[in-house]
Amino acid sequence: MRKAFNFYRSYYDVAKELSKKDREEFLMALLQKQFEGIEPKLEGMAKFAYLSQQHSIDSQVVGYEQKTKEKLTPTEGGCQGGTEGGTKGGSVQEEEKGEEKGKVEYYRTIKHLKLTDEEFTLLSADFSKQQIDDVLDQIENYKDNKKYVSLYLTAKNWLKKESKKQDTKVSTDPLVIEMERQFKMYGLK
Repeated sequence: MRKAFNFYRSYYDVAKELSKKDREEFLMALLQKQFEGIEPKLEGMAKFAYLSQQHSIDSQVVGYEQKTKEKLTPTEGGCQGGTEGGTKGGSVQEEEKGEEKGKVEYYRTIKHLKLTDEEFTLLSADFSKQQIDDVLDQIENYKDNKKYVSLYLTAKNWLKKESKKQDTKVSTDPLVIEMERQFKMYGLK
């Protein structure tokens, strides 16, 4: 039996805009869906309010069911009113909660920064695993890394700078120095 759920600020904001009757219907529909899995049968503004939040409500229910492997089975009853609600609704709850449609796998986490496996794959197209890991270590040890917002973009920029440094390094190997001298002498470089 489900004991709790996240009550988002947007639920409250929407409920405040409703008449007392519609607010009661909206909130009861929300609670019945979250705790008992009952699909609401609403009309008018209560239905409109529920539809505007339905995406996040349904996401929470699905998340609970997947996490607990327990299906919320509807019991007798439900909200009074017209037809069933729609299947889509616009809401910012997922962003507020940080929920995502699919489970995201992270290659590396550094304090508040995260690099997903997908982002690592993008970096791997241009850089070796060793180069990426070295730069991620440098970012982790950088004292001002709290200023960064995206580990992917930061790593990409640092990797580009590192590769430019590698390209411009002067070799101390006598054979390489002699080859470069001859290239210059014959205008090949």
